[in-house]
Amino acid sequence: MIKRSVIAITAILAMVSSSLLFAAQQIESVRLHRAPDHTRVVFDLKGPLDHTLDKLANPDRIVVDLLDAEMDFDVADLSLETTPITGIRVGSHEGNRTRVVFDLSQAVRPRTMVLKPIDPHGWRLVLDLFDKGQSEPVKSVAPADSSSNVARPVIVAIDAGHGGEDPGASGPRGTREKDVVLQIARKLRDELNGLSGLKAVMVRDGDYYVPLADRRRIAREKLGADVFLSIHADAFTDKRAHGASVFALSLRGATSARARLLADIANDSDRVAGVYQEEASNDQLLGVLADLTMEGSMTHSLTMGRLVLEEMARVTKLHGNRRKVEQAGFAVLKQPEMVSLLVETGFISNPGEERNLRDAGFQKRLARAIAAGVKSYCETYPKPGTWFAVQRSQGGSQASSHRIAPGETLSSIARRYAVSETALRRHNKLDSDLIRVGQVLEIPR
Repeated sequence: MIKRSVIAITAILAMVSSSLLFAAQQIESVRLHRAPDHTRVVFDLKGPLDHTLDKLANPDRIVVDLLDAEMDFDVADLSLETTPITGIRVGSHEGNRTRVVFDLSQAVRPRTMVLKPIDPHGWRLVLDLFDKGQSEPVKSVAPADSSSNVARPVIVAIDAGHGGEDPGASGPRGTREKDVVLQIARKLRDELNGLSGLKAVMVRDGDYYVPLADRRRIAREKLGADVFLSIHADAFTDKRAHGASVFALSLRGATSARARLLADIANDSDRVAGVYQEEASNDQLLGVLADLTMEGSMTHSLTMGRLVLEEMARVTKLHGNRRKVEQAGFAVLKQPEMVSLLVETGFISNPGEERNLRDAGFQKRLARAIAAGVKSYCETYPKPGTWFAVQRSQGGSQASSHRIAPGETLSSIARRYAVSETALRRHNKLDSDLIRVGQVLEIPR
């Protein structure tokens, strides 16, 4: 009797374990991101998942079979606006198989991959639908011609960090870095476009991800940018950490442990977003080639970074109260033909700074400060063929006044505006080199 009971219990346990082993995976979350050239659909998984992909015509549709999986998400909640997807149908089939059919308004090029967990995501199945004629996320064109004798504006490419599957850092109130930096980037674009001699263009102008190498290629090859600004928001485990900062590229190691950590986080964005391995390989090759010709642009990047920091200090606190541009191996900055900076607008992990970063008024003041720093750089170091160079040749490009910031000297101000110390003293009726913070000096022309 006891033996028969043991056998029965063993059989029941075997049946239970067998059912658990072959239980269908529940898919409880699906996301959709629209980029300029493709649509990305992301299935959040609890573990690895086998799937099949078919492309059908007449009518155009994509069929994805999810093996040993059940959909526990209402796909009707997904917004299909501006996508080629006209509808999504979900059906259950034998063998714990779920079929997802994407009805299309036009033919697309589909591609899928399963991504392993990386913070903040777990396992994911990614389906990319590239628009007709698109096989790569970026189609580069020839850079803008800067050799013309006609004065042209300085083109500033603004890169809002992260986006799409890469949310970036998060604040105590759930504020996502990718959202606030896009808001700041748009305001910065408007500020720059309101200034003479400058034209601002966006690398990312929506909630989608652009691979790091493509960001700088879009900026230089497609948009013909002279200046590249990547906008971010910092984060740290200690919520007391605060302050804005500016970073430039380094090819010889980071200037601090924090700079190295930030570069590692930024450079990991492609993995978080799920960039294909062949694209990552191309990025490495471009990086090696860029290393050979970066020195000149890095020097100018440090100069512009100091001017941007000086202006930002007027509207927000700086990290550690330092007006020093730090450096690290940021992949997104590795483009030799552009003056490039990565701007950390504050710590989104700090409750006070998270509140500021969400505030439209603060965003505008910060954008105006960054724009002022860029304008100051362009005035002081005008690029040949640009509006600023023409103004300089006609005696009208330099700023008319300068408010002295902490740490500045008469000689540093003279170098900045390319005037002699003697002329600066004489023009401002100074008896010595003694100046004070907040004092306004008139700049001789």
